[in-house]
Amino acid sequence: MDFTRFPLAPGDRVLDLGCGAGRHAFECYRRGAHVVALDRDGDEVRTVAAFALPFPDETFDAVIISEVMEHIPDDKGVLAELVRVLKPGGRIAVTVPRYGPERVCWALSDAYHQVEGGHIRIYRPRQLLARIREAGLRPYGSHWAHALHSPYWWLKCAFGVDNDKALPVRAYHKLLVWDIMKKPMATRIAEDVLNPLIGKSFVVYATKPRRPAQVRA
Repeated sequence: MDFTRFPLAPGDRVLDLGCGAGRHAFECYRRGAHVVALDRDGDEVRTVAAFALPFPDETFDAVIISEVMEHIPDDKGVLAELVRVLKPGGRIAVTVPRYGPERVCWALSDAYHQVEGGHIRIYRPRQLLARIREAGLRPYGSHWAHALHSPYWWLKCAFGVDNDKALPVRAYHKLLVWDIMKKPMATRIAEDVLNPLIGKSFVVYATKPRRPAQVRA
């Protein structure tokens, strides 16, 4: 995510749905936001039929849903719930696996996606944008991200998604950990150059329109 496109103010209430290890949640907290970070056991994601968040309407100033929608059958229902709990004028960031790199993973390994809680669809950019607009949101920006992660997942799929002992997989994982911890300039530049070509994620930013009475004259 690019927080220059997804600005937060100290005191903002942020929902991070599908927080995983909390990378986005910790960054929001570092910026002074009050964060609610939620995740669901992977085995449950695929079978969820109704998605109801335990929050009143218009609770949050910002919502993040990162690498979640590709797991859930009722993606329209999930977006509707997020719109419900988002304040008018609030922002939402949605990320999903990018079509091209994801198709490579599916071609290399059935085990990558044919598992409980696995990926059940691959979004083309226009399909995700259509879903977002249908939910009543207004997209205002998008970009590709995490190009360095695409080769890692291709290696995982080629050598076996559960085979972490393969030398190429282990070596590349060490590179990613080094990159995350040290943030060297060389890998930052490489990722910026490669993101338009093989960025692993497609990121969209959108706002929830204000009601007419809330729009200043």
